[in-house]
Amino acid sequence: MAKKQEEFSVKGEDVVKKVKEIIKEGNVRRIIIKDKKGKTLIELPLTIGVVGALLAPPLAAVGAIAALVTECTIAVERE
Repeated sequence: MAKKQEEFSVKGEDVVKKVKEIIKEGNVRRIIIKDKKGKTLIELPLTIGVVGALLAPPLAAVGAIAALVTECTIAVERE
């Protein structure tokens, strides 16, 4: 299968909400959050079975990053 990558520009306060939406859509292999300059802040490798409590620590990290940035880009790699 070919990998497909999408990018979304979001404001800091919307990062966690957008990441949750992307995960719910399914078929996500990896989520990369970058700052305005393109520097990678966090990379979340995901598997099909990741749900619930296993997702809480990465989302907490995403929330901490969101508090520090005003704008960022979310790159989504799908299968």
